[in-house]
Amino acid sequence: MSEMIYEYDGSFEGFLCCVFESYAQKEVLAAIVSGEDPAITLFPVRTIQTDPAHAARVLRKVAKCSPQALDLLRRGFLTCLPEKEMHLYRMVRRLLEEGPGFLGNLADPEILPLRQAVRHLASEAHLLKGFVRFSELGGVLGGEIAPKNRVLPLLRCHFCARYREEKFFLYDRTHREALLYAGGRAEIRPLEHFQMAPPEEAEARYRLLWKRFYDTVAIRERYNPRCRRTQMPQRYWGTMTEFQGPEHFTARSSPAAVSVPGAPAGIPAPGTPPESGRSGPGSVP
Repeated sequence: MSEMIYEYDGSFEGFLCCVFESYAQKEVLAAIVSGEDPAITLFPVRTIQTDPAHAARVLRKVAKCSPQALDLLRRGFLTCLPEKEMHLYRMVRRLLEEGPGFLGNLADPEILPLRQAVRHLASEAHLLKGFVRFSELGGVLGGEIAPKNRVLPLLRCHFCARYREEKFFLYDRTHREALLYAGGRAEIRPLEHFQMAPPEEAEARYRLLWKRFYDTVAIRERYNPRCRRTQMPQRYWGTMTEFQGPEHFTARSSPAAVSVPGAPAGIPAPGTPPESGRSGPGSVP
């Protein structure tokens, strides 16, 4: 078998087509890269077109061999694991050659990174169920997140059930995609450029009231910044209302931040840390 590098469109179906082509052409893969990755290499590079029929065949085969492997494949693709495509590709090859027995070895050096990445994905999705902050924007609820992993597919069921009668969107800054929900239907769509609209005066007041509530319930005598960073990791603060600056509380029709009645002295939230960068492709499996 010859060694090749496959280039694909970054989608889950596109990755499955890379697996299909490697078997159809009897080629061993040295790397699988998306169109955004540099293609400077000594190995020959071939672009793989996405074919839904080929992707479905691979998915059915994996499901037939092991439902556990199918779940690991689907969730592993959503993680920010470096070179995740090659980790998943090697897992599928072993599955087809050896059967699912190796999946029972929790310390297997080839599968362990995948398991750890999937646990990190699940943990991040769980935290964001409580850390997402929505704003009311002209009858639509809108929120932003900046996760390391592509968590929107895992958050979809939770927020669609919670806001069943609402219209809302949740934008992923890192992967530039958005979860859109209205009328009982939800979709995840790529969205390259997005900027949240400034709030109306009522929404600006609600934001400031939430920030005042957060500052007020703090107990100065028990102030423990290390514990706070443990329970509420600092990398999530950039999209949470209580950690924003004055501009976040400025109404669209007002040149200055709105004001509300004073609150008892508490522990004010610190400044907002820099936003995290991109960590993965912007397509949806």
